[in-house]
Amino acid sequence: MISFWQQKLTIAFKFYFGLGLISSLSMARLADEQNNVEIYQKYNPAVVNITAVTLTRDFFFEIVPQKGVGSGAVIRSDGYIVTNDHVVGSAQNVEVTFSDKSQFPAKVIGTDPDSDLTILKIEPQGKKLTVLDFGVSEGLAVGQKVLAIGNPFGLGGSLSVGVISSLGRDIRTQTDRLIKDIIQTDAAINPGNSGGPLMDSSGKLIGINAQIVSRSGGSEGIGFAINVKTVKKITEQLIQFGKILRPDLGVEGVGLSPSLFSSLGIPTPRGVMITEVVEKSAAKIVGLKSADKELVYGFRRIPIGGDVIYQIDEAPISSMRDIYDYLSEKKINDMVLVYFVRGSSKRTVRVKLQAE
Repeated sequence: MISFWQQKLTIAFKFYFGLGLISSLSMARLADEQNNVEIYQKYNPAVVNITAVTLTRDFFFEIVPQKGVGSGAVIRSDGYIVTNDHVVGSAQNVEVTFSDKSQFPAKVIGTDPDSDLTILKIEPQGKKLTVLDFGVSEGLAVGQKVLAIGNPFGLGGSLSVGVISSLGRDIRTQTDRLIKDIIQTDAAINPGNSGGPLMDSSGKLIGINAQIVSRSGGSEGIGFAINVKTVKKITEQLIQFGKILRPDLGVEGVGLSPSLFSSLGIPTPRGVMITEVVEKSAAKIVGLKSADKELVYGFRRIPIGGDVIYQIDEAPISSMRDIYDYLSEKKINDMVLVYFVRGSSKRTVRVKLQAE
């Protein structure tokens, strides 16, 4: 039988244990909040607001400026800044604003619409820049805390916090090229956050915020950031060469339907009819041929008479998108086996990829 004093001690123990548990939870929350505060205070100066002005003509052919806004991340102390290509576009004037309100004109060093990344350069003029260090993509995990700083709706210096919702996503750019290994996050990403950094809890750059999935135009908990592995590779080339050196076959073409291939007597249910072979390209060197005639098919003019690429290595090819997607995993000077139809016969040729 439990004595009166045992009951009192049990109640007291539960009371103080409960206080201790609440205190521990409170401390945990405070520690996480403190991490947010420290990351923001330390790295907000490394995030810039970008204003890009593009000159266009209105209905009356008058030249009018159009202003776009976005975010960017300082990645080198000598003034290099990475942002999204769609933030800058074809702007004639680009200006960056730091958290202390200092403003600098920026020069576009290199841009790559296929990865939606651009490098800007400012002259710091004695200003000591805070720099974001590149993190690593290996070890990133779903559920890991992430932080985003940017310029949503023009409200500079905004912090949002969330987690990695998924890894290994693929998204399409405005050029229809595929970007792989995208980070999906539920950290609030809105228009104006584009080009800003996605950071881990140590403040390392693990991605550049690029797109959102939204029916309302605002954040609905699905944002996408370009993986730091891609960001690092692209920015290094843009800084060094001003452009990206990608492996390429050197062909343009159109995918045709199985019924059209059948009616033309071409023995493949899928493939890309080559419409152009670039001079001095890898395809030109191995003798691939482009269409030299046209066929009126309903209301369409169909190129015919060229080679039809239907497979590269083990990858089936039905469109130029398939070619781009497959070659995106390759390197310059890699060898690929191209399967094609010429006339009514199937052939193969080994091609050494060149820079596009």
